[in-house]
Amino acid sequence: MSNTSQKLSVLEKIGYGLGDFAANLIFQTLLTFLAFFYTDVYKIPAGTASIIIFVGGFIGAFFNIIMGVIADRTQSRWGKFRPWILWTALPFGIASVLSFLTPDFGTNGKIIYTLLTYFFLVLIYSANNLPYVALSGVLTGDMKERNSLSSYRFVAVMIAQFIIQSLLLPLVLILGHGNKAIGFKNTMILFAVVGVICLLITFFTTRERIIPTKNQESSVKQDFIDLSKNGPWLVMLLVTILVFITLSLKGGMYVFYFKYYLDPAAQTEFLNDIGFTSLVNGLNNSLTAMGFVDFQWPKDVPTSAFSLFNAGGIIFMIFGIISSRSLADSFGKRNIYILFIFLSAISLLVFNLYSRTAIALVFITQLLHGFIYGITIPLLWAMMADVADYSEWKNNRRATATVFSAMLFGLKIGISIGGALGAAFLSKYGYVAEEVNQVPAAVEGIKLSISIYPGFIFIISAVLLCFYVIDKKLEIQIEKDLNERRNNEKKTKG
Repeated sequence: MSNTSQKLSVLEKIGYGLGDFAANLIFQTLLTFLAFFYTDVYKIPAGTASIIIFVGGFIGAFFNIIMGVIADRTQSRWGKFRPWILWTALPFGIASVLSFLTPDFGTNGKIIYTLLTYFFLVLIYSANNLPYVALSGVLTGDMKERNSLSSYRFVAVMIAQFIIQSLLLPLVLILGHGNKAIGFKNTMILFAVVGVICLLITFFTTRERIIPTKNQESSVKQDFIDLSKNGPWLVMLLVTILVFITLSLKGGMYVFYFKYYLDPAAQTEFLNDIGFTSLVNGLNNSLTAMGFVDFQWPKDVPTSAFSLFNAGGIIFMIFGIISSRSLADSFGKRNIYILFIFLSAISLLVFNLYSRTAIALVFITQLLHGFIYGITIPLLWAMMADVADYSEWKNNRRATATVFSAMLFGLKIGISIGGALGAAFLSKYGYVAEEVNQVPAAVEGIKLSISIYPGFIFIISAVLLCFYVIDKKLEIQIEKDLNERRNNEKKTKG
């Protein structure tokens, strides 16, 4: 293998991170608002929306496996993975916009349109994101540099998440002049343009350094035989599925939690007490004075409270991400992940104890959860790269994209199950779109979906990680052995 300098410049780390910023403008929208968009904006029945999200997610998951095989065997002057970022940038932007249009085709026509556009989006997303994620495994073989790269990447993710979870609904209302359908269309056009530009920057600022030599290439069958014998890969696959079931379920239900569970009067009082209402009024007055009459922060209280809730959690997630690298370097990724995913579960379970008027406690718990969970975010993806190294270390063959494709398979399965569960729970508990007074069962189901259900899934994830054998000691050994192999191969070539 080629083993040039393993140090990454700040420019390359930022450039790589922008790729995840682009992907997460869309990914976070799907995670947080897809069920809401389908049921409350495009007016598709909740049960039907659940099926579409579930089936579409599974299609995308299986296509990840195919993309892994294709990407590992791609040969170009730009490398294996970078060209896919270039080739799919524009199609990804187009698919993102099409998925959030609302043509009036009638009930059956809407369902067909939604199926086609969502399936197209998940396929293009896989073709773009699988090579992007695998790219992190070949930019550097240095474990500390890889941890640093993950931190840069996930700060970019958190910025995208902040924009989506805190500002998307206000943007939708502003850009649509109160019409959510028009607002979603205009907002997604904006995101698509920004996303395409960011993906192009990723392509031009990164370089693949770890390149398999010909004698290390293997058949597709051999790649999957290697995977089947890779214990850490199996653990990470299961953990990835469970983590993204949790994120998709609770993330998609928070908007309903603020709209239908938490008391509107208590939310209003809380926003007044912390000065948020005064701040927004001052902002709106300033915008009006400058002639920006159309750009007014919405007066809808649940939207404001929901946006602020997400903003606070994301800011504290960023603090957690920043803390993650030093903790992982000192104690190993596995140990830190187990501890903090368990603490994240506890913070989610606590939400079930709060009454509809306990707004301050809801916000405080969200800040705590944000910091704790933030520590785990870079570790999941860095551990995936470690699994690729472990496979090479054990089998003397590297199949980076195949390993990552299996993990992204788990991610897509998790998202599809979590998103489908959210829509299914709405249907099961008797939710009626846009109905001000929901039945008690629907309100209780919404609360359970952001607390008890995701909390217990996180606990199962922590238990599974106890069987992940790549601890701090083995990380060091793998890095040392692989570097020796690569240097020897380089000397042999020379």
